[in-house]
Amino acid sequence: MSSERAELVERVLGGSRALSTETVMFHTAIAEQRGLSAVESKVTDYLARLGPQTPKALSQLSGLAPASITALIDRLEGKGIVARKPHPEDRRKVLIEIDGAAMASAAPLWDHLVKSVRETCENYTDGELEAVVRFLTDAAAITHESTELITQGDR
Repeated sequence: MSSERAELVERVLGGSRALSTETVMFHTAIAEQRGLSAVESKVTDYLARLGPQTPKALSQLSGLAPASITALIDRLEGKGIVARKPHPEDRRKVLIEIDGAAMASAAPLWDHLVKSVRETCENYTDGELEAVVRFLTDAAAITHESTELITQGDR
């Protein structure tokens, strides 16, 4: 690997680290505004993005132990953020569903970030945006895999 490429890779790693830190701080601020822990907030994000999930699926997505997910769901249900609904295909299961009003009340907290990212995207060509999307998709998959590697011993 050339020294220029090695330096570029280091800049990508440094930029990713900085973005990760700022993202965690942003999500922590949102969670605090909503009276949630950061983990509770991110589990609600899985539900907002992916739709209703079983507790087992939330455990697999988050890397949290099943008992931890059950306690987290209990807390979110107590706060009116989620509800347990009967699974339409299996009476033994439940689906965890995010409350639409809870989602709507959090939306304004995202306004500045979403507007600013949309504006920033105007500075990039379609090809550059496609590369960014590919990198983000790959980085998210690597991060998820890394979480699984760390948490597998916990189960």
